[in-house]
Amino acid sequence: MATSSGSPKKSSSSSSSSTASRPPNQGIKFARRTSSGRVVSLSRDDDLDMSGEFAGPNDYINYTVMMPPTPDNQPGADSETKPDGGPQRRRTGDEEGGGNATATGAAKMDRRVSVMKSSNNKSMLLRTQTGDFDHNRWLFETKGKYGIGNAFWSAEDDDYGSETGMSMSDFLDKPWKPLTRKVKIPTAILSPYRLLVLIRVVVLTLFLTWRIQNPNRDAMWLWGMSIVCECWFAFSWLLDILPKINPINRATDLAALRDKFEQSSPSNPHGRSDLPGIDIFVSTADPEKEPPLVTANTILSILAVDYPVEKLSCYISDDGGAILTFEAMAEAVQFAEVWVPFCRKHNIEPRNPDSYFSSKTDPTKNKKRPDFVKDRRWIKREYDEFKVRINGLPEAIRKRSETYNSKEEMKEKKLAREKNGGVLPLDPISFTKSTWMADGTHWPGTWLNPTADHSKGDHAGILQVMSKVPENETVMGHSDEKKLDFTGVDIRLPMFAYVSREKRPGYDHNKKAGAMNALVRASAILSNGPFILNLDCDHYIYNSQALREGMCFMMDRGGDRICYIQFPQRFEGIDPSDRYANHNTVFFDGNMRALDGLQGPVYVGTGCMFRRYALYGFHPPRANEYSGMFGQLKSPAPNISAMQSLQSDQEEDLDTQPLTSHPDLNLPRKFGNSTVLTESIAIAEYQGRPLADHISIKNGRPPGALLLPRAPLDAPTVAEAISVISCWYEDKTEWGDRIGWIYGSVTEDVVTGYRMHNRGWRSVYCVTKRDAFHGTAPINLTDRLHQVLRWATGSVEIFFSRNNAFLGSKRLKFLQRIAYLNVGIYPFTSFFLVVYCFLPALSLFTGNFIVQSLNISFLVYLLTITVTLTLISLLEVKWSGIGLEEWWRNEQFWVIGGTSAHLAAVLQGLLKVIAGIEISFTLTSKSGGEDEDDIYADLYIVKWTSLFMMPLTIMVVNLVAVVIGFSRTLYSVIPQWSKLMGGLFFSFWVLAHMYPFAKGLMGRRGRVPTIVYVWAGLVSITVSLLWISISPPDDTATTSGGGVQI
Repeated sequence: MATSSGSPKKSSSSSSSSTASRPPNQGIKFARRTSSGRVVSLSRDDDLDMSGEFAGPNDYINYTVMMPPTPDNQPGADSETKPDGGPQRRRTGDEEGGGNATATGAAKMDRRVSVMKSSNNKSMLLRTQTGDFDHNRWLFETKGKYGIGNAFWSAEDDDYGSETGMSMSDFLDKPWKPLTRKVKIPTAILSPYRLLVLIRVVVLTLFLTWRIQNPNRDAMWLWGMSIVCECWFAFSWLLDILPKINPINRATDLAALRDKFEQSSPSNPHGRSDLPGIDIFVSTADPEKEPPLVTANTILSILAVDYPVEKLSCYISDDGGAILTFEAMAEAVQFAEVWVPFCRKHNIEPRNPDSYFSSKTDPTKNKKRPDFVKDRRWIKREYDEFKVRINGLPEAIRKRSETYNSKEEMKEKKLAREKNGGVLPLDPISFTKSTWMADGTHWPGTWLNPTADHSKGDHAGILQVMSKVPENETVMGHSDEKKLDFTGVDIRLPMFAYVSREKRPGYDHNKKAGAMNALVRASAILSNGPFILNLDCDHYIYNSQALREGMCFMMDRGGDRICYIQFPQRFEGIDPSDRYANHNTVFFDGNMRALDGLQGPVYVGTGCMFRRYALYGFHPPRANEYSGMFGQLKSPAPNISAMQSLQSDQEEDLDTQPLTSHPDLNLPRKFGNSTVLTESIAIAEYQGRPLADHISIKNGRPPGALLLPRAPLDAPTVAEAISVISCWYEDKTEWGDRIGWIYGSVTEDVVTGYRMHNRGWRSVYCVTKRDAFHGTAPINLTDRLHQVLRWATGSVEIFFSRNNAFLGSKRLKFLQRIAYLNVGIYPFTSFFLVVYCFLPALSLFTGNFIVQSLNISFLVYLLTITVTLTLISLLEVKWSGIGLEEWWRNEQFWVIGGTSAHLAAVLQGLLKVIAGIEISFTLTSKSGGEDEDDIYADLYIVKWTSLFMMPLTIMVVNLVAVVIGFSRTLYSVIPQWSKLMGGLFFSFWVLAHMYPFAKGLMGRRGRVPTIVYVWAGLVSITVSLLWISISPPDDTATTSGGGVQI
C-alpha cells in the first residue's frame, strides 16, 4: 500500500494543496502490510505517518529497497496525475471518501472496490490471495525486464522475447533456475589451509638455506646428496600443493533439469524429452583377460540407465574381433528385454544384475509394489540361466565350429574323390578350420584357429546393430503369464551396436585410442549424439541418474564452454585394508576436487562425458588468455570461426594457412573423405548447446529443437559407418593428431584432456551423492606395480614430447599449467627418493649423519616442517573427505611405487628418447592362490618381477644397517648416540613405508616363516661383526658442540 506524508485527518483539498506544493520529482512513500497485520515501511524517510489502522510499534523501519509507484500498491483510490506528467499519488482513508468515513473502514472498503473495479479481476484476485502485493507479477504485466535478484525498467515498450521466443508466462509459471551451483569449502577450513601452506613454504626456504650454510665437514658427500634430494622434494611438493589451494564442490538440481527439458510447455506441448543425445562407448580387446560376463553386465547397466530411451545409444568396441564377445553381447540384449523393464518398474539400483543380486543389503527396502518379491525371484532365475549360457558359449562355439568343419571336410573329400575317379587321393586334403556363426556363415573376425584375414591383427571390419533405433513414442508393456507384468512400463531398449574396426598388417592401429576414434566416426554416422560417455568394460553404471547429473553441467549457463565432465573412479573388490592404495582416494577426492577450482580436472581414461564438438578439436565459443609471469593478466581470446575448417582440404591446402601462436590453436580440417561425417559436425555442435531460456544464456538453442524423432537406420547409412572404421580411413587425416583421442602415448587420456584445456576449454568434476560408476582394480602387488609403471611411462613420454606443459598456450591457466607440469615431472622424483632411502643406511654404515650434529636448530626446523605437513594433511582430509588411513596408505605406496615402477619408467623413457631402445618389464614366475573361493585370493599371489629388486634391496640394506649401526655404537669407547638415533629414525621411516611391500611378499598368512628370522639374524650379526673388524669405530671421536648426548 502507499500512504501520503500528510495526516489522514486532513481534507482532500488540503491534501491536494500539499501535493501541489511538493517538488515534482519527490517520490511517494510506500508501506507494506504483512500477513500478521503489521505494517512495515519501504522508505528511508522518517516522516511517514501511519496512524489509525496502520499504526504499530515498528512504523519507522529503514529498508534499502525502494519500490517504484505502481497502480496496485495502494488499494481503492483513483489515480491523480499531475499536469506535468509527474508521478501518481494515491490517497487513503477519508481522503478518498471525503472525510465521512473512518480511516479503517474506508481502507477496507476501498480495497474491495479496487479489486472489483480492476480491469484484470482474475489476475488481481490471484495477486491478493495472500494479502501481499506480487511485485514480480506487476513488473511482467507492465512489460518490465526481470533479472536474477533485481528488477529494472525496460527502455523499449515491448522488446522482451523478440530474440529468444520467451514470454512472461514462462517466468511466471516456471521461474528460471540454475541447474548447478558451486559449494565452496568453508573459510574456517580453507583459510588455515592456505596459511599453513604459506608457512611451510617459508620454513622450507629457511631450512634449506640453513642446511646449505651449515655443511657436515665430516661427510660432505653425505651432506651433498641429502641437500640435492631435499631441494628436489621441496620443489616436487610445491608442484603438488599449489594447484590445491582453491578446491570447490559442486551440486546439481535434477528436479530443475526435468522441469526445463521434460515438462509440457508451449514449445513442448506433449512433454517429450528435449535433452540432447548421448553415445556411450565401451571398449574391450581380449575375452580371456576381460570376461564376457563382466562386459555383458556393464552393457546391461547402460541399457537400463535412467535417460530418455530415444536419446541414448550404446556402442561396444571389440578390438580383438572375438566371436565370443559378439555372441555374449547378443545374449545380453536378449536378457535386457526383461531386465530393463524390471529395473524401470521397481526402480532398481544398481542396474548391473551381478552387482544387484550379490549385494548384501535388504532388497525389499523402499519397495512398495506387492509383486516385487515374485518379480525378483523370477528375474533372478532368468539371470542365473543367462550366466550359464554365457559361461557355456566357448564350448558351444567350439562344438558348432567342429560340426560345420566336419561337414566342410566331408564335402572337400567328396569333391576330391569325384575328381580322382571315385578314389580318395593319397595326398592329405588341405582344409582350413573356420569359426562359424550361429546362422551357418563364417565369422568375419578372429577365428579360434587364426589364419590370414582372420587373426587379431588381420580381420575385416564388423558392425552389427543388435538393438534397433527405438520408437519416439513410449511403448508400454502388458501382462504376460510367461514373463513379468510390465503394464504401464516402458519396454523400449536403447540402440546398441557391436563394432570391431578393420585391422590389417602394416598399419599402426594405435591401440585403445585408435579404437575410440573408430567409434567416434561410426557413432557420428549412426546416431551422432552431441555427447559421448566412455567406459571400460569393467566399469558399470552404479547410479542410474549419473547421466542426468552430468547433463546438468552441460546444459547450464556457461555449459557450452565445458569440454568434458569427469566422474570419480570407485572400485569394488578391494581388500578392506586397501594395502596398495587401490582406491586412490587422495587423487580422486583431493587433487581432482582442487583442479575443479581451476580450469578443471584431468581426463583419467574412463567415466568421462565428452562434448563431441570439443573432441573434434574445435575451440570453445568463448575463451580467455592469461599473460604475465603468473598468468595474472586475463583477456578475452580471439574467436576463430570454426566453420572455415569444415571446408574440404582439397580446396585449400593446410600448409598455405597462417599458423596461430600455438599449434594446438590451429583448427582441424582433415576429417577424412566421408561427407556424412563432415556434415554431422555442425549438427552435433548445435544440439549440444544449452537452452536459450534466459537472457544470460549465450550460444543457446531454442526450446523444443530436439523433439523430432530420429530417422531409422538404412543400408547406405550402415555401409557408410563400416567404411569409416576401415584401417585406411585415417590416412592423410588429422585423426589422432588434432582430432579425437590423441596418439603417441600410452596415457592417451591425459594428453587428450590436456589438448582440450590448451584450446581454452574447461572441464568439471562431478561427484555424485551415490557413486556414478563402479569398476575393478588389480589388488595384486605385481599387477598394481605394472599399472603404475604404465601410467608413469606415459608421464615420461609427455615430458619429452610437445605435450609438455612448458609449451602450453596462453589459454592455459597458471596453476593448471603447474598441475600438468607435475604430471610429467613426478616420475623423476624416483631418482632422489631411491637415494634418500639409502641415506639412513649409509649413515649407519659410516657412523656419520647428514648434519654435523642434532643441534637445536635442526630439530626445530624438522619439528616445524613435520607439524605443518601434518596440519596441512589434516585440513586436506577435512575438505576432501578422505580418511587418515587412506592418506597413510597413499604415502606408503608413493614410496613403494616411487622406488620401483617410477624408477623403471624413467629409465625406460630415457633409453627410448636417447637410444631408441624400448624395455618391457614382464613377469618371470607365478604362484597361484591357495583358496579359489576367497574373493581376495589374488591379493596373496606372488608374481616375481624385476620391479621388486629395488624396494627389496632398500629393505635389506636398511635392516642390516640398523644392526651394524647399533653394534658400532655399542662397541665404541665413546658412543655417539645422537648420530645413531638420527640414522635409526630415518631407517624406521623407510621401513614403515615399505611395510605393505614386505607384507605382499609374505604370502597369505601375512607372516614370515621362523627360519627366515633365524637366518636374517645370523646374517646381520655376521655382517656387522665383519664390518666392525674391517672398519673399527673411532675411539677418539668426539661430538661437536651443541650435539645431543645420551
